[in-house]
Amino acid sequence: MTLRRRLLDWSLAGLLLVLPALILRSNVRSGEPSGFDRAVLRVSSPLQAAVSWVIEGLGGMWSRYVALIGVDDENRELRAENERLRKDLAAMKRRAFDVEAIEELVDLKKRTPADTVGARVIAASLTPFFRVVRIRIDRGDKEVAPGMPVITSAGLVGRVAAAYGNHADVMLIADAQSSVDVVVPRTGGRGVLTGLGATDSYRCKIQWLERPSEPNQQARVEVGDAVVTSGLGAAFPAGIPVGVVDKVASKDYGMFQEVEVKPAVDFSELRAVMVLVAPPPPADPAAGKPRHAEPAFAVRPL
Repeated sequence: MTLRRRLLDWSLAGLLLVLPALILRSNVRSGEPSGFDRAVLRVSSPLQAAVSWVIEGLGGMWSRYVALIGVDDENRELRAENERLRKDLAAMKRRAFDVEAIEELVDLKKRTPADTVGARVIAASLTPFFRVVRIRIDRGDKEVAPGMPVITSAGLVGRVAAAYGNHADVMLIADAQSSVDVVVPRTGGRGVLTGLGATDSYRCKIQWLERPSEPNQQARVEVGDAVVTSGLGAAFPAGIPVGVVDKVASKDYGMFQEVEVKPAVDFSELRAVMVLVAPPPPADPAAGKPRHAEPAFAVRPL
């Protein structure tokens, strides 16, 4: 190392040692500053401002970084708590819906004179338009059999199509293969309700519904008329609500009326159903009639 380089290094080292001392002396000195102090302050002020800006920026960046780490952890915890609360709310809604469905079935069982068994809907087949085609219940071949009617508090759902193991499939009245003998109570008109089998709706139609020979308005089916099971054929008990007339073709020819029916049951919301395992007992013909005392041992006194 040359003498010139050595002198330069010692000079810079001395300057770096003396300059901070001079700056500190000028800042802490009380009273009126001298000309030398003013000169030192004038030169050191920009340097102090730059150093302060750098230090404050680094400190602020560090504090913001630490704060963001805390906020991110808090947000992660809040998201997890929110997800847990959503799951709990969904479970509570399902339980409340199940309880409501069970209460409706209990009330329906009290109002139904036939032998019944409750069942829970565990699966459903859907169309591309999210329409229910068939449902599956948790009752097997030891409890139900094909052909048994399936109802809810709203009305007729369909009939058991197949039973196996611990499950059974139910064919809805909107199925094209379904057929139910029905009657329109207001007019007394009878017909066979069949499903249209549409993929985008739950529509049915009444076949063989005779057109009145006389132009009597009371005998003509109208939109809004109720449709119930007729009880013919012994497949379904009489009086079960099926739906309401939704469309009537306005034709003045032909022997039969063309009627479309909207089912009373919303098949997309089925959670529990009732299966009629035995028809209701026949009505007592002597019900409501006064009864007389019978003689003991079939012997009448003289």
